[in-house]
Amino acid sequence: MEHLREIERRAARIKLLLMDCDGVLTDGRIELLESGDEKKSFHVRDGHGLVLFHRAGLISGIISGRTSRAVVMRATDLGIKYVHQGALNKTEAFDEILKEANVEESEVAFVGDDVTDIPLMLRSELAVAVADSVEETRAAAHYVTQLPGGFGAVREVCELILKAQGRWSDLMERYIKR
Repeated sequence: MEHLREIERRAARIKLLLMDCDGVLTDGRIELLESGDEKKSFHVRDGHGLVLFHRAGLISGIISGRTSRAVVMRATDLGIKYVHQGALNKTEAFDEILKEANVEESEVAFVGDDVTDIPLMLRSELAVAVADSVEETRAAAHYVTQLPGGFGAVREVCELILKAQGRWSDLMERYIKR
């Protein structure tokens, strides 16, 4: 993990936040329903962090190897622009999103939790692993969150980026009267 000043320098460049879903936006547990769908739990603070991120004019996306209607519903609710599910080759999805969003790797943060996320982390300006990531993923990260996946880690990343870009105080004005 890098020094905080270097992490803030990297975070100041970010225009696009990409993340895995299971283990990042959720705690990684999957409840299979008789209908064949999955039940997932999302943390409200991660959601509000993403709303603030979008309010600042930044964009986000999900790249997941699994497919679930719950992910589409949550992404739509939060204004997550890019959702690639069933991505057996996450690198292809990453390339497609960068091209469509017209951003460079130097403007991307990626949040992951497992070894399948490492190739995308290695290509991103800011590679983030959630606190309960596997050891190899934490080793590949510039920053490891204090909070585990599904329990506010994404909010932590949103705040880190927004603060590094000097946008946090302006976003807080609607909540905190000074």
